[in-house]
Amino acid sequence: MKKPVRILIITLLSIILVVVSVGCYAAISFQSAREESEAKLSPINQNFTGDEQTSEKELTVMVVGNDSRDDDEDQGRSDTLMVGHYDGKTKQPKLISIMRDSYMTFPAGSLDKINAAYAYGGAQMTKEVLNTNFDLPINYYVVMDFKEFSDIIDELYPKGVKIDAEKDINLDGVDILKGEQVMDGNTLLQYARFRMDEEGDFGRIRRQQQVMDALIDQSKDLIPIWELPQVAGKIVGKIDTNVPTSLFIDLAKDFLTGKVKPLESLSVPIEGSWNFNDDTPSGSVIELDAPKNADAIQKFLKDTK
Repeated sequence: MKKPVRILIITLLSIILVVVSVGCYAAISFQSAREESEAKLSPINQNFTGDEQTSEKELTVMVVGNDSRDDDEDQGRSDTLMVGHYDGKTKQPKLISIMRDSYMTFPAGSLDKINAAYAYGGAQMTKEVLNTNFDLPINYYVVMDFKEFSDIIDELYPKGVKIDAEKDINLDGVDILKGEQVMDGNTLLQYARFRMDEEGDFGRIRRQQQVMDALIDQSKDLIPIWELPQVAGKIVGKIDTNVPTSLFIDLAKDFLTGKVKPLESLSVPIEGSWNFNDDTPSGSVIELDAPKNADAIQKFLKDTK
């Protein structure tokens, strides 16, 4: 064998060995960190079946946030419901926030608030309600409670998150004053979940989107790339999700290296498509025009800038 050919083969084998070694290290770091976390996967979500992706580069992730405290009057119901959409080709993240009191048709034909779907049938039932009302495909789900959200923020943003608070807020013993400040995980959580004013869920949705925008905008260079598998493992270990490990790390790379475009957001129901109704079996609800909101969602996901 000629010397140049031998050198080429040795070089290629060395590269392959390095790639395999890095891959093994990443997998081991991820799994080790995940096992050390306090994850408690819910049995209610073991039957989740994600919808087929419309494109290899596009995916939708349903994010369910709930309050697992014993004194929560809505025990088991989702407190927050969002659908994240990411186009890996254009690097465009989009977020759809759905108000918890939205009155929707369930698969069996009955009507109820969307936040009841999780109590009735977990992530699978919630997905089916979104499918039924908005023809919105859901590929994956993420479920986390308030404590997990706070811990994850502190893990990813040890120096805190910069937020321009839109008003004075007091919730669960946390005082927030209007104006620019740096929030830790628990303070950010209270800011995002507050709804005890005249705006109710409408104001809360707006603040949640403000928080998500800040998290994405401030995510660049938070973690050295070699620490990503271990950090990702810790995060995945604290949540209930069916997002594959490899996909989770790929997505994290895009966001943590600043490759993504600014977040685009949509609130559902959209303006002019809903009414309050205090006289229903579910109590006070937001009645919405499902076809009108479905059209708005489809247009929002397809629009490119």
